[in-house]
Amino acid sequence: MPTKALDPQTITDIDGYLRPNVAAIIQRHNSFRRWKDTIEKHEGGYEDFTKGYLRFGLVLGPNNEVTYREWAPNAREAYLIGDFNEWNRTAHPMTKNDFGVWEISVPPLPSGKCAIPHDTKVKVCFTLPCHETKFSDLKISMILPGGARIERLPAWIRRVTQDLSVSPVYDARFWNPPAHEKYVPKHPRPPKANNVRIYEAHVGISTAEPRVGTYKEFTKNILPRIRDLGYNVIQLMAVMEHAYYASFGYQITSFFAASSRYGTPEDLKELVDTAHGMGLTVLLDIVHSHACKNVLDGINEFDGTDHLYFHEGGKGRHDLWDSRLFNYGHHEVLRFLLSNLRFWVDEYGFDGFRFDGVTSMMYKHHGMGTGFSGGYHEYFGDSADEEGIVYLMLANDAMHSLYPNSITIAEDVSGMPLLCKPVEVGGVGFDYRLSMAIPDMWIKLLKHKQDDEWDLGNIVHTLINRRHGEKSIAYCESHDQALVGDKTIAFWLMDKEMYTHMSDLTPMTPIIARGIALHKMIRLVTHSLGGEGYLNFEGNEFGHPEWLDFPREGNGNSFQYARRQWNVVDDSLLRYKYLNNFDIAMNHLAAKYGWLDAPQAYVSLKHEGDKVLVYERAGLLFVFNFHPINSFTDYRVGIEESGEYKIVLSSDEKRFGGFDNIKLDVSFFTTPMAWNGRKNFLQVYIPTRTCIVLAK
Repeated sequence: MPTKALDPQTITDIDGYLRPNVAAIIQRHNSFRRWKDTIEKHEGGYEDFTKGYLRFGLVLGPNNEVTYREWAPNAREAYLIGDFNEWNRTAHPMTKNDFGVWEISVPPLPSGKCAIPHDTKVKVCFTLPCHETKFSDLKISMILPGGARIERLPAWIRRVTQDLSVSPVYDARFWNPPAHEKYVPKHPRPPKANNVRIYEAHVGISTAEPRVGTYKEFTKNILPRIRDLGYNVIQLMAVMEHAYYASFGYQITSFFAASSRYGTPEDLKELVDTAHGMGLTVLLDIVHSHACKNVLDGINEFDGTDHLYFHEGGKGRHDLWDSRLFNYGHHEVLRFLLSNLRFWVDEYGFDGFRFDGVTSMMYKHHGMGTGFSGGYHEYFGDSADEEGIVYLMLANDAMHSLYPNSITIAEDVSGMPLLCKPVEVGGVGFDYRLSMAIPDMWIKLLKHKQDDEWDLGNIVHTLINRRHGEKSIAYCESHDQALVGDKTIAFWLMDKEMYTHMSDLTPMTPIIARGIALHKMIRLVTHSLGGEGYLNFEGNEFGHPEWLDFPREGNGNSFQYARRQWNVVDDSLLRYKYLNNFDIAMNHLAAKYGWLDAPQAYVSLKHEGDKVLVYERAGLLFVFNFHPINSFTDYRVGIEESGEYKIVLSSDEKRFGGFDNIKLDVSFFTTPMAWNGRKNFLQVYIPTRTCIVLAK
């Protein structure tokens, strides 16, 4: 049945300002419909089309027969080579069909065992055709020598390994462990996460020791921390195999291979399954915005051409990232990418994706040299990349059709309207977008403004400035802000005193007192006011003392900063524990009252002189005093619902590094008189640089 056409009224009902762009939205929706109908008609719908990984690459069949298929239309001949046939370049020829797909079946040995042993190396060898090159200015043609041989790692390979003592180039391996070594999941997937509190993590840096951490260590040591902190979603970075460790996982060479730096595929399956057993949802940081330009161990120039998976020429290259750009308008590229999404869900148990580089995918300029002012003309017209947008629509539609509980998050800096609306109403189909303006605001404030110059109106505007009816993930800092050359919020606040005055055995200096107080306030106001989800990068919850810098030539290949110093938060004598304790209390309170799923907060007071901010959300009253020196007794704050209120969280508690100036056992009774646009008021004591949360 053909996909339903889009009614223009549906678009303008969502946002009247979209009226001038209705034609463009309908056009891209029609393009989406054509693709979906084509997939339905010729490929058995999403159900079959997204299972490309069961057909392409090295697939083990019944009776231990291995079938290998590869799309390489330019090749004249193809051979499967590897340890199994002693790298004989002609022993296992492949045959090509009309669609440029090569195929071979390798029967089992006479003993019945698989002919390609588990974890042994394989490659595909292509012979290229002769090419006629015309030199038009000389009016002659020249035949270049044909029959050149190239060797490639299979594009759909599920395991690749790197031996840096030999070469940085990866080896492809046939992963087929014996039954007793295969990991069998023990836990069902958790229900779809709500009140989304995301812990962004990188397996490799998750050890305190100066080396690459492992999946096994993450499962044993880090998962319990995440659960106890009160997060309910994990976002795993740098899992898809990437050429260069210091790229943070963003230069993908093998899209179906889990990075072997951290262990085996079975170890990763165990990690995801163990997280499920703790009630944690696990998202994968997926990179479909570009690919590593490596030829020997990537998919660039796979069949000897410039344009197999990518656009040819300049259109297929990202100047800033020095990488290749996918041709999202090609049938086989869509099969590859959509199957890649399904593979990570089916094979490893991931529950959804954070899509990296969405801005680059949606615009022909890739967001380079472009500032987005919020004018709607910037999102549509010539600069929009319809093929990229339609791919994202297909990806979201397919994932939500096949897995209704899956979650997708867009990393988009542009603010594209309808990004987080369902595809059927003209949207791109994401569940959430990252609020990338919020961390920028905090860094600018800490860098350029004195505390008494903080503009509460601007802070509130940045935190609540999001598209109505589209969900946002708020964060103070992600991995981007932790990288070398920048500073974490904790470091902006406390700088070198973090090395000398974070022990309870030293006096609490004004810098440390301010740093601990503002760190907590910045987190709570962002968490409770900034979005419908919250994200934290690992270690930042306790004010990780140093930036993140991977081993590279420029730092003598040092692991000094490519790790997380859990030792400082686990040391009961150090003050990092106070920030950690506050993070736990904040997350558990958010879980209890569900403020992330509640409607946007009602802000009743932004007092620039007093530096006091007051708002209500999910039935809770939030009061912040950002003033650097003034405390206020009997401060009158408005509240809608009358009754008796108690403090459920105070940043001034001793266990949070505060001074215990606020009594927690006091009841606050409302007075039925309108105040700041609310029907009632109550009076509270708010010391300098303190925040409190009250509940009825």
